Amino acid sequence: MSEIWLTLALGGGLLLLCLIDIRQRRLPDVITLPLIAAGLIQGALELGGWPTARIVGACLGFGVFWVIGEAFWRWRGIEGLGQGDAKLLAGAGAWLGWTALPTVVLVASLGALLMELGQGAVAGRRIAFGPWLAGAFWLYWLWQSGLR
Repeated sequence: MSEIWLTLALGGGLLLLCLIDIRQRRLPDVITLPLIAAGLIQGALELGGWPTARIVGACLGFGVFWVIGEAFWRWRGIEGLGQGDAKLLAGAGAWLGWTALPTVVLVASLGALLMELGQGAVAGRRIAFGPWLAGAFWLYWLWQSGLR
C-alpha cells in the first residue's frame, strides 16, 4: 500500500512542477531539490544500501543538461535549457536510475516537438520543457514499477 502513496506523492510533485513551469517558465529549487533527495532516499530504502545507479543518474541528469544549457548560452547568448530542467532530469535519474535517462529525454523531446509542429512552431517562442520532462519521468516510473 505504501507504494501507491509513494507513486501518488511523486505524481503530485511532478504535476505541481508542470503547473509552475507552464505559468512562470521556471522549476523552483524548493521542489526539484527535495525531489532528487527523495528519489535517492527511496532507492536506498528499496535496495537496502547505496543506490549507485540512481546516484549516477542524478549526477548525469544534471550534468548533461547543464552542459547543454551552458553551451547554448555561450553560443546564442540566451537561455535555451534552464538549470531547473537539469535539476528535474537529475530527479528523474535519482528515481529511475541512469539507464532510464535516454528514454525520458527522448519521450519528452518528441512530445514537445510534436506539440510545436502541431501548433505551427514560431521562431523565438519559448516553450516550457519541464512539463514534457515531468510527463516522461512519470510515465517511465509507472511503466518501470508495473503501474504501482
